[in-house]
Amino acid sequence: MNSVGDGDKVRIFVAMALVVVATGIAAAETPNPAATEPIAATRSTRCPDDTPPPPDAISTRNLVKVLIDGGPLMIALAGCSLLVITFVLERVISLRRSRVIPKPFVTRLLEQIGNGEIDRAQAMELCQKNGSPIAQVFAGAIRKWGRPSVEVEQAAIDNGERVANQLRRYLRVFYGVANVGPLLGLMGTVLGMIQTFNAIASHDALGRAELLAGGIAKALLNTAGGLAVAIPASIFYVVFLSRIDRLIMDIDAASQEIVNLISAEELQNRPVRQSKTKRPPTREAA
Repeated sequence: MNSVGDGDKVRIFVAMALVVVATGIAAAETPNPAATEPIAATRSTRCPDDTPPPPDAISTRNLVKVLIDGGPLMIALAGCSLLVITFVLERVISLRRSRVIPKPFVTRLLEQIGNGEIDRAQAMELCQKNGSPIAQVFAGAIRKWGRPSVEVEQAAIDNGERVANQLRRYLRVFYGVANVGPLLGLMGTVLGMIQTFNAIASHDALGRAELLAGGIAKALLNTAGGLAVAIPASIFYVVFLSRIDRLIMDIDAASQEIVNLISAEELQNRPVRQSKTKRPPTREAA
């Protein structure tokens, strides 16, 4: 039997190496059932039955559903809106010009005082019966009837300040709602975003819009609710404040007229003027 040469040994070694390499490649390409079992188990745990159902769409037409879906802060914003509506109606009724400055009363009172038809007691009684804000200012000036004009004017100013404070009543409600409303909406927005991030963390909702829509919609509803309450409150605050300023200016002008009629200087000059306007008696011809 012939002995194997060195060249044949080299060929046999190379052939065996090639077989080993081919066997390893084949083993690597063959799928491992044990390795695929966790993946299959993971996929089976994420079946559609275990996935939380997507939340229903939030309605924007049903007010009750909007309040419920928006959370407790939306109910607080609804309470603020009712508060604004209530005081808007109250201020519209209370700040009517016919109620604050009744023109027939002012015209008749000034005319009667100017013509000397009524005295201090009668004028005070008329003011107390009327009871309007301008009547309160007139009553304060009439209490100083016959005093120097400085004292009468100061009395009118003091009563005018009290009346102005009464007219500005409840304006702080509009100011407070205009400031608190956006803060409540912002708090609701933060809570809605927290709900969204909780959905991402607990249900792997990243990229799944149906699981993120609920928290985002809640956040936007609260933002819109806060602005919807604050904007009208700010507008009504400015409107009522400007109306009160105009009424106060008119009250001040009317009170200045009554000061000129009942001050000591005016009462001293009134008989002189009346005597000058009297015609001297005519002599009958003898």
